[in-house]
Amino acid sequence: MISRLRGVVVEQLLDSLVVECGGVGYEIFAPSNVRHSASVGSEIIVQIRQVVREDGWFLFGFVSPEERQLFDQLREVKGCGPKTSMALLDALGANGTIAAIQAGDYKQLARANGIGVRLAERIAVDLRDKVGTLANVGNNGAAKIEPPKQEDPVIEALMNLGFRRPEATAAADSVRDEADDEAGRLRAALRRLRSA
Repeated sequence: MISRLRGVVVEQLLDSLVVECGGVGYEIFAPSNVRHSASVGSEIIVQIRQVVREDGWFLFGFVSPEERQLFDQLREVKGCGPKTSMALLDALGANGTIAAIQAGDYKQLARANGIGVRLAERIAVDLRDKVGTLANVGNNGAAKIEPPKQEDPVIEALMNLGFRRPEATAAADSVRDEADDEAGRLRAALRRLRSA
């Protein structure tokens, strides 16, 4: 099971992000606090819950393990599947969801898409005694984001010439001390790749 991903955001979709890790792009469904804190090209670290269903495998991403645990608890309530649980976290945030559950505020819970009054009541009753340990899960914070890394011009040039990122990176790194300028490093990296 995938439980954590660190990678570069390569695409932002309506309710998900595509994060590239090791050359593979993973679509991660995430609440708004995660989506809005990410930008294309930035590095992100998210806690993952992998959900396997008949119609596919889905990844859901969260700021913290506690937020992920709240998502898991919501999914245990009859009628509250992963998409409904995500809609609730998206609408109220983790702290807002916990507060509404503890207060028995069914109307607040029912604000989320796909949650009617009956389901909201069931969520509040079933989880009232379980969510106390999750207070202040940090949902108002953001997923850990690092600024976009400056691409090594030699690696970028090698990739433009058709080499894959791993081999371009390895070649550029291996000749880092062989020349003072980028053109010299590029020539040395090409020699290295052609002799391999």
